[in-house]
Amino acid sequence: MDYNEFIKSKALFDEPTGIKEEPNINGMLFEFQRDIVRWALMRGRAAIFADCGLGKSPMQLEWARCVTEHTGRPVLIVAPLAVTTQTIGEGVKFDVHVEKATGAEVFGQGIYITNYEQLHKHDPSNYSGIVLDESSILKSYTGKYRNELIDNWGSIQFRLACTATPAPNDFMELGNHAEFIGSMTRTEMLSMFFIHDSGETQKWRLKGHAESEFWKWLSSWAVMIRKPSDLGYDDGDFILPELRMHNREVAVGENDSADGMLFRLPASTLQERQKERKLTIDDRVQECVDLIAERPDEQWLIWCNLNSESDALKKAIANSTEVKGSDSPEHKVAALHGFTNGDPQILISKPSIAGWGMNWQHCQNVAFVGLSDSYEQFYQAVRQCWRFGQKKPVDCYVITAETEGAVVANIKRKEEDADKMAREMVKHMQSYNQENIKGITRTESVYMEESKEGKNWKAHLGDSCEVIKTIETGSIDYTIFSPPFASLYTYSNSDRDMGNCKSDDEFMQHFGEFLVPELLRVTRPGRLLSFHCMNIPAMKSRDGYMGLHDFRGKLIKMFQDVGWIFHSEVCIWKDPLLEATRTKAHGLMHKQICKDSSMCRQGIPDYLITMRKDGENDKPLAHPHGLNGKVCDQRANTGSHVMWRKLASPVWMDINQTRTLQYRGARSDKDERHICPLQLDVIERGVQLWSVEGDTVFSPFMGIGSEGYVSVGMGRKFVGIELKSSYFDVACKNLNAAQSKCADLWD
Repeated sequence: MDYNEFIKSKALFDEPTGIKEEPNINGMLFEFQRDIVRWALMRGRAAIFADCGLGKSPMQLEWARCVTEHTGRPVLIVAPLAVTTQTIGEGVKFDVHVEKATGAEVFGQGIYITNYEQLHKHDPSNYSGIVLDESSILKSYTGKYRNELIDNWGSIQFRLACTATPAPNDFMELGNHAEFIGSMTRTEMLSMFFIHDSGETQKWRLKGHAESEFWKWLSSWAVMIRKPSDLGYDDGDFILPELRMHNREVAVGENDSADGMLFRLPASTLQERQKERKLTIDDRVQECVDLIAERPDEQWLIWCNLNSESDALKKAIANSTEVKGSDSPEHKVAALHGFTNGDPQILISKPSIAGWGMNWQHCQNVAFVGLSDSYEQFYQAVRQCWRFGQKKPVDCYVITAETEGAVVANIKRKEEDADKMAREMVKHMQSYNQENIKGITRTESVYMEESKEGKNWKAHLGDSCEVIKTIETGSIDYTIFSPPFASLYTYSNSDRDMGNCKSDDEFMQHFGEFLVPELLRVTRPGRLLSFHCMNIPAMKSRDGYMGLHDFRGKLIKMFQDVGWIFHSEVCIWKDPLLEATRTKAHGLMHKQICKDSSMCRQGIPDYLITMRKDGENDKPLAHPHGLNGKVCDQRANTGSHVMWRKLASPVWMDINQTRTLQYRGARSDKDERHICPLQLDVIERGVQLWSVEGDTVFSPFMGIGSEGYVSVGMGRKFVGIELKSSYFDVACKNLNAAQSKCADLWD
């Protein structure tokens, strides 16, 4: 492929694998539902993150109908136990036949439904498509159902995951959805877009420069909608009624424990909160009974957290039905669907049992007699009643003991955080989703080039693979640079940035196929090129193991493969203690010796690798004044010999790691790392040894202009290329400074 085709191939976009022809969508669906179904069918593998009451059931039913008609083979819907019967009923409303199946009787085309507990009985080869209803079951990356779905059902062409708004701060859930859909593994997603630098292993944050690319990638296979207007449609009847929250705090009596306190103190730890809940069950149950007595003729949904709470509520409340985890599947289904039809009048259960996927818009009274610390369970439990289609205000009562501490405040804080982050998700995905669903186009950034020059230097803003084509063949006397390491979204989000490669192979293709041959072309025969590099640590989160990547060796081979000669190399010493402090690498920590020294390693040095273009050098690099500025004479002073011994040493021990150009003003807020300019000591030695005054020195990755600053200052000419505009601007200032400082060399 040519270079433009290669750049397009680097874009993170999950290619469609679905139905190409225009499907005939059921006219009973709302316009936004039809368009989402049409998009999901075209995708083939997609996720619908639609808030409660927006019609996930009719959308997934219509998607499954179109797939089974297109393929002539069955589609399986997997749902929570109680939701299976509800989905069959929804199918009747929308003229879509859905049949409950245990796995053995599946044949021909059609739509079958089962619950997650029965999934293992179904053979994936029998189906052309699978739908996950309440796909948040994929949340736990070690969960049984998650692993079974990804391992056994990952080869099916048509896959649809449907859930309400996923937890916006739970990137593991998004990663597991991506892995089920087949877009990217969870590990790949984390290593590509995220970084965990908080010291907490499970706490990840989105890289600054990865932000737009992450949401663009996510929107290529998922649509997120909290209301129709999120995608540019009229909200119509999809407006939620008022949710009225009521906190009921139960007073507690004197302290009967042996801790010496007259009154019980508010609980602070999880264990203390659990203890307080057990001690105050009767009081909280009575408060609930009193609440129901105020509205005796209305339906009530009562949530609890402990089995003892559930038992006490059942004994105290007449006309109630209790649904427990130990109940038979038949009892659970009958009770939950009986509540849908008004009998029982009062339902008692836990959010973990009945808090998913039920359409209970007919009920407007919700009470929590026991709370866990899970905001997600609380949110889902409330949304069983407070969802689109609810016509009345919903009253939600949270009954706690005054000694339960900050549990209510904690839930409220999590609610505010989740709502804010969900809005952020919608905002980030909105333009991409509208483009995908409705064909609304966005303004794309345009690649730009610019050139600036001064006396004896010229700087280019642009892609080195493009700009280098304008440089005359055989016009460069010496090249020195530091290539970008494979470090995604560290300094930019451009696909032209060689650091933004998804794999070593992609980097090798970008650098080795499109730049290294051009570097050979522009170099004068017999002259040299030096690149500064180091080997790259392998990380368990990204690579699956801890060790080293031989980046140095791969670069050498890459240059040799296009005709460069491996000329020389020097190892540059770095302080392992400073490296350990900066990187927190386990292998360099002294404590690792006490723990397990098999994982200890040496620090990672830098290398200056020098390659030579074949041919005769028609312009000998004579240094008549020696390497130290004195007359070069075999009988002369030892100064030049001392300098030569220093340069000729295979290990440079005296490079000042902190002697670099200042990068103030170049680094942007989204840069994940400080700019690391090549040390001036290294550049000076390369330029001093392998070029002479008047030569042209080149850097294809100019950065803030370190190579040019040294070259111009030593009486050479300089040509540089830089992709990032903020670095380019600083580089031009540094080149002007070098020109002014060394004007006497050029006059």
